[in-house]
Amino acid sequence: MTRVVPKLKALLREPMVQFLAAGAGLFLLFQWGGPPAGEPGRIVVSASQIEHLTVGFTRMRQRPPTESELGGLIDDHVREEIAAREARRLGLDRDDTLIRRRLRQKLEFLVEDDGQTASPSDAELQAWLDAHPDAFRRDPDVAFRHVLVSRARRGRAAEAEAQALLTSLTALGPGADLSGLGDPLRLLPDEVELTPRRDVAALFGETFADRVLGLPPGRWAGPVESGYGVHLVLVTQRTPGRLPALDAVREQVVRDVLGARRAQRLEAMYQRLLERHLVIVERPIPPRAARAATR
Repeated sequence: MTRVVPKLKALLREPMVQFLAAGAGLFLLFQWGGPPAGEPGRIVVSASQIEHLTVGFTRMRQRPPTESELGGLIDDHVREEIAAREARRLGLDRDDTLIRRRLRQKLEFLVEDDGQTASPSDAELQAWLDAHPDAFRRDPDVAFRHVLVSRARRGRAAEAEAQALLTSLTALGPGADLSGLGDPLRLLPDEVELTPRRDVAALFGETFADRVLGLPPGRWAGPVESGYGVHLVLVTQRTPGRLPALDAVREQVVRDVLGARRAQRLEAMYQRLLERHLVIVERPIPPRAARAATR
């Protein structure tokens, strides 16, 4: 027995044994005495959280939850909280792109303060409209009659036949009867009422729309090219593009102004946060430069 005691004392002085003993002690403390100080050990489900769970259930089911269902919602909330804490403890939230993006979104949502919801004044809206006219400018409108000469049907003769038809239409004047003339298509109306340029372009093509908007009203002109062939066109009415009055585009202007406010606040927030960090960008060395450096 006298020989065992010195050996035991020597063994207890070994660093590895001391390390294992400390670890075992911490394990027992955690198991029997609760988590170490400073670690979150309590999960409190507050009245506001229970109300939030109840509202979410009611919206989905169109009725409030029963006591049993509410108990299940609370149990699931507690499990979610436990899983989130354990995942963070294990470092599962690190280097996860989706989590990083969600955290960024939540941080940026904090920018939605009272300044964001305050309605801009008419003076502010008008100033924005004046400073960004191209975002709100209305397309010019055009109304016209036309006769199509199809290249698919006429081939190389289409251009010459269109020129001959133009001469006839010019003689007949703006009120010419178009029935039986050219190669009409069902999807193309002979007469187009006052229509925004973008809609004309959607039906006939961009080149056609631009060319028609440049034609003098009141007389037959052409030929004007489109994907269907060549057209002889009579512009009957045209209104120029214009910047609308504020009341006509108020909703869009308000959205843009509030969006600009938010962007400014986000930029200011990130500039403040950047001041707390040292940013080091380690760019990869291009392969060619890397090979030259090793020579």
